[in-house]
Amino acid sequence: MELNYKSFGEGYPIIILHGLFGTLDNWQTIAKKLAENYLVYIVDQRNHGRSPHEDRFDYEAMADDLQAFLESQWIYEAHIIGHSMGGKTAMQFALNYPDLVNQLIVVDIAPKAYEGGHQAIFEALFSLDLPSIKNRKQADAALLTQIPDFGVRQFLLKNLTNDKQGGYKWKMNLPVIYENYSEILAVIESEDTFDNPTLFIRGGQSNYIVDEDLTQIKSLFPAAELTTVAGANHWVHAAAPKELLAVVTNFLSQD
Repeated sequence: MELNYKSFGEGYPIIILHGLFGTLDNWQTIAKKLAENYLVYIVDQRNHGRSPHEDRFDYEAMADDLQAFLESQWIYEAHIIGHSMGGKTAMQFALNYPDLVNQLIVVDIAPKAYEGGHQAIFEALFSLDLPSIKNRKQADAALLTQIPDFGVRQFLLKNLTNDKQGGYKWKMNLPVIYENYSEILAVIESEDTFDNPTLFIRGGQSNYIVDEDLTQIKSLFPAAELTTVAGANHWVHAAAPKELLAVVTNFLSQD
């Protein structure tokens, strides 16, 4: 499994992991800012972006992917940042490979199990007749009735790429993501703990992390802190990039 990635800057390594339906480009702006002081890698997780498509899709597999990626880059310790699904991958990785993680940052996700909330998105994406689509504007119009939020549509349409046979195709492995959706909602569990500095960041307008989650968070990450970026929704890096960058930079500077 050779994950697709981009890197910026030089210095101590940071690895950033995107969320469900995302790609490494979602975090490029933040990565370039952090690259003023660090060597920053943004990575497509399996079945997303330009990384390989595989039938297996769960956090243990994605944690192993990340371990193999670090090894391929001759990285033996790094800061790990993950958002949403990427945050759960980051948690699993830190619990499985604690010696490889210096500081852990998890953005707007808790280790708990979640109820599904993407069914309408899956239905909309599967409804697109990709071979007949001539441009992204047409694809956007086709999604409009099922996904009224413009920002969400644009986020999803970043997954479209030209098909040599005509029309478009998905970069992501949509069927496998759908079939394994329950794995992405699943709880992160371990008999071990990750004891290094850990920061959980939540959006002030998001309900993905609530105060009651702190007990479960602390049971796995005893040194964890929780901070809130006021006014931000679940996509904290898009809604409040400057504020998020300030929180991340301050936390990492404590190393």
